[in-house]
Amino acid sequence: MAEDLVEIVIFGAGGFAREVAWLIAEINKHSPTAVACFVGTGEEVGREVHGRPVLTAPEAHRRFPNAAAIATSGAGAIREAMTLEAVAAGFTNYATLIDPGVRFHHNHVAIGVGTVLCAGTILTTDIRLGNHVQINLDCTVGHDTEMEDYVTLAPGVHISGRVRICRGAYIGTGASVIPGVTIWAGATIGAGAVVVRDVPAGQTHVGIPAKAIDRNKAARNSES
Repeated sequence: MAEDLVEIVIFGAGGFAREVAWLIAEINKHSPTAVACFVGTGEEVGREVHGRPVLTAPEAHRRFPNAAAIATSGAGAIREAMTLEAVAAGFTNYATLIDPGVRFHHNHVAIGVGTVLCAGTILTTDIRLGNHVQINLDCTVGHDTEMEDYVTLAPGVHISGRVRICRGAYIGTGASVIPGVTIWAGATIGAGAVVVRDVPAGQTHVGIPAKAIDRNKAARNSES
């Protein structure tokens, strides 16, 4: 008996939303899955992306009431807002999208709902990913790592073992994190940074080794 088609409503209509549409096409080669529509705002609504309409959230639910939703912003806070918008519109299910080429230990990696794992990613063992986590292209995640809800790894991030990344933290392209580090909620790690110590909540750390940005100094420099 043929599998039922899984329709997915993509919240977002930008660059990563289009990449998620490509990911869904890759998944469809193995399991019947298709983009139902995109959800956008303002002038995005009424257009098409890759041949699919961009709708408001209520209209998307009216037309595709049984579809699963996925939030696609690269910013955890915006992704969280998208999930709340999906709930308000009436969606009750979230898609969890894993590229067929992702390598991970199925029995020892826990993956929350609404999570996106992109091509080239490797996760080893005893790893826990929260809900609506986004792991972009070509990332590696080592043993005993925990990521809370709405964490984002940009492309090419390398997370060593025993790392904890708390809610809504963002790790920039090509950054690396050594074993045993905790990155607290809402922190941002700049592209190419090497994190060798804990990062406090809400701070932005950049460089090798990664250090906090002096926001007051940066503001003074921009005014001079």
